[in-house]
Amino acid sequence: LIPILQAVQGRFKILSPGAIREVAKYLDLSSSEVYGLATFYNQFRFHPPGKHEIKVCMGTACHVAGGDIILENFERKLNIKPGETTPDREYSLERVACVGCCALAPVAVVDDHVIGYMQPSKVEGLFVQFEVQREKEKREKQAKESAG
Repeated sequence: LIPILQAVQGRFKILSPGAIREVAKYLDLSSSEVYGLATFYNQFRFHPPGKHEIKVCMGTACHVAGGDIILENFERKLNIKPGETTPDREYSLERVACVGCCALAPVAVVDDHVIGYMQPSKVEGLFVQFEVQREKEKREKQAKESAG
């Protein structure tokens, strides 16, 4: 069941109620059994993720090195809790188990890029980078529109 749910989420980014019903039907299970198992594991999501996915490692090494403080900084900056997405769907925040980069603790994974030795001050810097990238994309789009 878990590999099937992973494949469905891999394709559609979420486990929608319809997808859960289809998996249940395929496996001759009840939807509540499938949903119950899916909600037990934090790897499954039921709402669309944000444009930028932020995962904060809470494995032992990261926790001891201050991962909880890093997570709290992201929570304050985004005004959301782990497992949530900002109302503008720009950012999703997740608390995850070990990501396998213990030597770099504490670690955050932002859009599949590992950021080691995270510090609270780096949290603000990430959002500055996002803003710069957003402005750059906006200007490139404007330049194409005026040239075309």
